[in-house]
Amino acid sequence: MPKMKTSRAAAKRFKKTGSGELKRNKAYKSHILTKKSAKRKRNLRKSTVTDSTNAKVMKKILPYL
Repeated sequence: MPKMKTSRAAAKRFKKTGSGELKRNKAYKSHILTKKSAKRKRNLRKSTVTDSTNAKVMKKILPYL
């Protein structure tokens, strides 16, 4: 049986937490920042845990993470 390949694009974007959940950064922080409030931009800096509905798919494309 050959080894499974990791999606390199996903591997660069997700990290695993101590409890085994996937951590990700938030989107919408790269450009057109003038119309966004300081509070919104500040909250976009923080990372979050990937939603459970996506977790099954993410485990498949990140088999060794």
